[in-house]
Amino acid sequence: MTGQFHTLPIHQIHQLLIDKKISSMELTQAMLRRAYEIDPKISSYVTITDDLALEQARQADDRIASGENITPLTGIPFALKDCISTRGVRTTCSSKILAEYVPQYSATVVNKLADAGAVLMGKTNMDEFGMGSSCENSAFVDTRNPWDLERVPGGSSGGSAAAVSASLCSFSLGEDTGGSVRMPAGFCNVTGIKPTYGRVSRYGLISLVSSFDCIGPMTRDVQDCAIVLEAIAGKDERDSTTFNSPVPQYHQDLNKSVKGMTIGIPKEYFVSGMEAGVESSIQEAIRTYEALGMKVREVSLPNTRYALPVYYLLLMAEASSNLARFDGTRFGLSVSENARDVIDIYLQTRREGFGDEVKRRIMLGAYALSSGYYDAYYLKAQKVRTLLRRDFETALASVDILLAPTSPTTAFKLGEKTNDPLEMYLSDIYVVATNPAGVPALALPCGFSKGMPVGMQLIGRHLDEQTLFQVGHAYQQVTDWHEQLPPI
Repeated sequence: MTGQFHTLPIHQIHQLLIDKKISSMELTQAMLRRAYEIDPKISSYVTITDDLALEQARQADDRIASGENITPLTGIPFALKDCISTRGVRTTCSSKILAEYVPQYSATVVNKLADAGAVLMGKTNMDEFGMGSSCENSAFVDTRNPWDLERVPGGSSGGSAAAVSASLCSFSLGEDTGGSVRMPAGFCNVTGIKPTYGRVSRYGLISLVSSFDCIGPMTRDVQDCAIVLEAIAGKDERDSTTFNSPVPQYHQDLNKSVKGMTIGIPKEYFVSGMEAGVESSIQEAIRTYEALGMKVREVSLPNTRYALPVYYLLLMAEASSNLARFDGTRFGLSVSENARDVIDIYLQTRREGFGDEVKRRIMLGAYALSSGYYDAYYLKAQKVRTLLRRDFETALASVDILLAPTSPTTAFKLGEKTNDPLEMYLSDIYVVATNPAGVPALALPCGFSKGMPVGMQLIGRHLDEQTLFQVGHAYQQVTDWHEQLPPI
């Protein structure tokens, strides 16, 4: 019977484990078998941690048998985006430069999940160092969308989304710098949240943009998302940007009524060029909320048109600084053959170790930070970032949440946009603004267009993930889009 359980959400599996109808060992073994059978078609995993998973499953079963220290995640198999450090497990960022890197410590979120008794299945593929919108920039493989193997899963957390969508784990952790949880969630028909910046510790996350990066869960439904975020959120003394505020028990208030609450519809997000099936799905979702008793009001985010250039300017600038540590002398790849001096080692290592997209962004970022251009580009982008944050504060002062698409289209075909970086960057147009603003955003399935999933996002006030979960859960109680499974 174990084969029937891999598609169930966490909260249902948890009850089966507690009732002794299935063991974590049986569930994990079934998931591992499925991963080896199915994943060669998808390439969602970079590394599968068989031995570790089975040992953690055994320990979880012991906890359940003793009736002590049981959490909602005890015995539940999960996967990690491969930019989250795991002690003793290869952590590559899907880059040649870290292809054999094995950290000596684990990220805070990894330790928290271990303490909760969760079972690590493996590390998932991604765009190299998180730079991409399609999961085609990995140095190893292109991850494919479980709904159509000729299409992308979205990026950069494409492997994490595909693994959950294809039932190769019960949940995963991604990382959202500019939509990297929400876009693949939308493309793959799963639920994912970018929490408020500082709600989840970044300690142990290999940084892309330190002031944007957010670790967030990807799950089957909103209830699961609330359960996982509750487990990984909180103050961390090793990350000074984390909030020193209590973590709410998100899952307990999910069933509160949304009647009388107000949804804001940003007019700047509904413009020409959106795929017809995407727009009709979003409009139907709005009507569903009206039927639930919510009010709908148009709002404005006037600086939205600057969000994409501001995001990419700041991303490239911070990334060029963060990636300077990969120089071939401290960790990771080192290419020193026939090197004349240490500078030559740097150049050879980076030339061979970094992919084209990473090199492109490093060069543009270094240019934006260079003498004579810092004020014109980087400093001005920081000032506009403040305007973006104020836009969200103003809009959310008059409504409870905002609703928007996650992408103007459904998942595009592999190779369709790889030769046009600017067109690829435009795929992020609806998701990037929340990261400079630091506000939380929840992505969830809301329909299909030409057989491919459509995602919407709910955007909330700082530290108000609870309202997002409440409103998202209400939608999933009266729709079944999130229950649809891919043909794989």
